Amino acid sequence: MPALHRAQAADARRGLFVASFLTAREADLSEGDENAAVMAPQHDSPEPRLEGGALSAAISEAVVRLLADSTGRGPTKARTTIDRDLIAVVLQNSLTPGERYLADSGRVEQVLDMRRAYQDAMRADCIASIEALTGRTVQAFMSANHVDPDLAAELFILEPDATAAHAAATPDR
Repeated sequence: MPALHRAQAADARRGLFVASFLTAREADLSEGDENAAVMAPQHDSPEPRLEGGALSAAISEAVVRLLADSTGRGPTKARTTIDRDLIAVVLQNSLTPGERYLADSGRVEQVLDMRRAYQDAMRADCIASIEALTGRTVQAFMSANHVDPDLAAELFILEPDATAAHAAATPDR
């Protein structure tokens, strides 16, 4: 089953969690994101794609959903920043109660090893979600975790956008 279909099925099981997360995340968007264009047509695709704040929100939601599906609990906050070929998703409060207990008992390295294992297992689904949402190819995916404070970062490096590079090289007449 493709990553997006698994994620959509999980949404149905989690109904209220997704709705409450959206409310919290929308409040966390920076000023001006609410006014960003929701969709714009792509040069090579007849279907419009999300962009601006709507794309950032969709990426945050997808990564949170994948983490919740794999660990049993998603983070309470997620923020996505997109800058050209870089997508950075910063997650807060994502450790499970069991992981928090282990960390508080001095087993931080074991918790970090477990998180790396989750992220390695999620790699294909994360990449598929980002590629589906952006319409671009992920060149590299990296993850990092920090226990105190409870933070995680998911980084996606996209292949350069040929249409954007071409548009920048073509002078206006």
